[in-house]
Amino acid sequence: MFKSFYTILILIAAVVVSGCVTTSGRSVSKADKKKAHDAHVSLGLTYLQTNNREASRRHLEKALAINPNSPQAHNGIALLYQVTGEIALSEKSFLMALRKDSDFTQAWVDYGRFLYQQKRYKEAYDAFERSSQDVSYQKRALALTYLGQTALLLGNKIKAKSVFKHAANLDNKLALPMIELGDLYFDEKRYEESKYYLDRYIEIKGRTPRALWLGIRIERIFGDKDKEASYALALKNLYPYSQEYLKYKQALENY
Repeated sequence: MFKSFYTILILIAAVVVSGCVTTSGRSVSKADKKKAHDAHVSLGLTYLQTNNREASRRHLEKALAINPNSPQAHNGIALLYQVTGEIALSEKSFLMALRKDSDFTQAWVDYGRFLYQQKRYKEAYDAFERSSQDVSYQKRALALTYLGQTALLLGNKIKAKSVFKHAANLDNKLALPMIELGDLYFDEKRYEESKYYLDRYIEIKGRTPRALWLGIRIERIFGDKDKEASYALALKNLYPYSQEYLKYKQALENY
């Protein structure tokens, strides 16, 4: 389904690009250039998501040829370099995108994820904090979730819980802040709240290893042996090589 969706996007963008090409020799208008630029960026990012790196590079470079100051194209190139492991070039392109437009929220999010991947958590926190302040950003709840995850790694559980709750309120279909809150409340021995967020997570995402492991521990606290056994069996059968199943087996040895 996703492959077909990306194929449709590619076809639409290709039509836009071809429509901007002139054969009569007349000068291309600014509007046409912008359409072509936007289409090349869209194609570049779509090809990147389908792991067609060469096609992605070709279109992003065409976008830069049309507009060398394009923050969107520089950000796309940064993502491409990140995927190919060119860390220094990736960061250089992220910073270039942000120099071209310091209010480009998507670039702050992507740069934050880059920094997080490099374990530069304080810098990642700052990038996510900047991006999460944009109330018009469509994926603000996700940016807040990234901020919360980084806050956890920096040892700030109070901040993490606050932004996870904010994210959950902004987008009640986003699963990640739900499981994060479930774990945080469990650690605080607030088991009713932990179960509430676990149930919300499972409704959205299903029985992931992390959810099953949390469910096992919650039901053990509440004494529901049948539910605990159901979660444990699902974890064993569905995810026998997961870290969560290893934790479960270790817990059994100490139980």
